[in-house]
Amino acid sequence: MSAPALISLARLRFGYESGRPPVLPDLSLEIPAGTITAILGPNGAGKTTLLHLMLGLLTPLGGEVRVAGRPLAGYSRRELSQLVALAPQSEHIPFDFSVLEYVLLGRSPYLGMLEMPGAADYRLAREALDQLELKPLADRPVTALSGGERQMVMLARALAQQARLLLLDEPTSHLDLSNKGRLLRTLGRLAERGATIIFTTHDPEAAALAARYVVLMRAGQVIDSGPLETVLSAERLCATYHTTVRVEHIDGRPVVLLDQSVMRGPG
Repeated sequence: MSAPALISLARLRFGYESGRPPVLPDLSLEIPAGTITAILGPNGAGKTTLLHLMLGLLTPLGGEVRVAGRPLAGYSRRELSQLVALAPQSEHIPFDFSVLEYVLLGRSPYLGMLEMPGAADYRLAREALDQLELKPLADRPVTALSGGERQMVMLARALAQQARLLLLDEPTSHLDLSNKGRLLRTLGRLAERGATIIFTTHDPEAAALAARYVVLMRAGQVIDSGPLETVLSAERLCATYHTTVRVEHIDGRPVVLLDQSVMRGPG
């Protein structure tokens, strides 16, 4: 990769239960700065675990995570929250926040203890809602939103955080085609402005539409990583998903199709 790495993982090892095989046995990876990277693989590949390790929500059993050249352990929680933002796949929200109040939580890393958001914080929160065309929802309770709306609002909170590194866990999983297009366009604009975006997905279509770099994962291991046009091949995808696929190109972008023999099934 020609771009410098914003985040690098060296010999990373992690497991949830002692005495059982680790979820990530020995993973090394570099993510280039200023690009959109898709971590692509089947369910259970370890993609979400990897994001949580990058953010410091989980502690590895071995190895090291470095962000912007510094070990993750060398950051304070406040410093790291100003540098890295996470939009999870789902989140329990215990309070009846309005959408605007919830998005304002993204400004927390910049506020002192008991400090209330100021005019600049409100402006950035509203700008985040505008970017995702969510302004009409500003006064609605988050608990009254649909799954797709809530997923977009979680992204708006991450945008309000103004982090250099944006981590998204399965961001298109609950979205219809219109919202999926809106989200992917927003990611493209953020990358053009210099943000580094990493998103997990089990859907090769989402990776092909948005990413410039792809990491293929299966069973806690990296099968391959590199530029989209190199990694998103039928051979590599077959090895990742253990099924037969074809890769066609439309308007210069790869499109992944299940092989007709898979659709017919045995016999």
